[in-house]
Amino acid sequence: MAKLDPELLHRITHRGVAEIIPEAEFIARLEEGVPLKLKMGFDPTRPDLHLGHVVGLRKLRQLQELGHELILIVGDWTAQIGDPSGQSDTRTMLGAEQVKANAESYMQQFFKVVDPERTRAVYQSEWFGSFTLADVIKLTSQFTINQFLHRDDFAKRYAEQRPIAITEMLYPLLQAYDSVAIEADVEFGGTDQKFNLLVGRELQQRMGQRPQVVFLMPILPGTDGVRRMGKSLGNYIALEDPPEDMFGKIMSLPDDVLPLYFELLTDMPDEELEAVRSAVEAGGSGALDLKKRLGVEMVSWFHSPAAAAAAQAGFERVVQGGEAPADVVDIRLDAGIDGVLFIEASSIVIDLPKILATVGAVLSRSEARRLLASGAIDVDSHTVYQETVTVTHGTIIRVGKRKFYRIVYVTE
Repeated sequence: MAKLDPELLHRITHRGVAEIIPEAEFIARLEEGVPLKLKMGFDPTRPDLHLGHVVGLRKLRQLQELGHELILIVGDWTAQIGDPSGQSDTRTMLGAEQVKANAESYMQQFFKVVDPERTRAVYQSEWFGSFTLADVIKLTSQFTINQFLHRDDFAKRYAEQRPIAITEMLYPLLQAYDSVAIEADVEFGGTDQKFNLLVGRELQQRMGQRPQVVFLMPILPGTDGVRRMGKSLGNYIALEDPPEDMFGKIMSLPDDVLPLYFELLTDMPDEELEAVRSAVEAGGSGALDLKKRLGVEMVSWFHSPAAAAAAQAGFERVVQGGEAPADVVDIRLDAGIDGVLFIEASSIVIDLPKILATVGAVLSRSEARRLLASGAIDVDSHTVYQETVTVTHGTIIRVGKRKFYRIVYVTE
């Protein structure tokens, strides 16, 4: 096979890439002319994919377009064991039926990014279903506890004398055996999975296979701009979010993460990325325009261009223009409702946290107080901080970025 175009090769190996181990070997395999088996695994512990997952899936799609095959490992066994993945708690163990349901939902979302014609999905139970205790013991004999204590999370917890379950030690071994079972050529994962992927490379070599290349992807920060995107942190943008929610979440991103989002989630040319960085550094309206551009591109991709146009128009009308959305929720008030403190003529004095909690706008009065303290509640386009407010029939209350309520005064 002829050498790849240098520009294409650079985009594959450097654009949206954290590390390739070893990079020279990966390039050599690309140029051998033999279709590679690209391994990527997901533990279906939750049914939703988010933009953080898209980073790796986009890279896989690039390689599929060169003729390589994606083998998607559905971790129906490891999902029932638990893996800290750089965190201090193991994941919740799931039953087989929940794993199956989550996996089916995952598959529908995977194919919004990767090419289904060049994707083969396999379940770990295809090989672990017949595993015996002897097989497990033989697998554990390939590594030592000392080797596993080099994993950052294990090392930290061991030093702090915090528990490390034996099942957690099994997780990297089982993930590594997946590579042996499918004879993976390249395995993809986030930087937090580096240890596990390297275990797979070593296990293949020990079992007489050509060791896989480890392809590490950057971690996409969530909507808070700090922590990795994740459902458990509540800072995620799901692929199945409604268009207006997806667009609104993107508009809420901190300005300084925009260059990374464009780099990892779009095909924006490198020279334009430099312009994005300059616009963010300069501040002003440039960052707002860039967020709209990103929002339109993401919603168009995962929904449709028409949905993206409608989401942008709705954002500009409701959030920027201060209008109430078409789906505003009515709050019906009268003198007998708990939380209504006083009524005189057309003015109604209310305990705002109590009213919002009663109608389900917030989970609790405490949450409403936190939102008030942070300036996240508006009454008729004016930010309020006090718990007791005066409203009238038709008053619009905004809670957070996208929840709107209209006061309806019932006189009879």
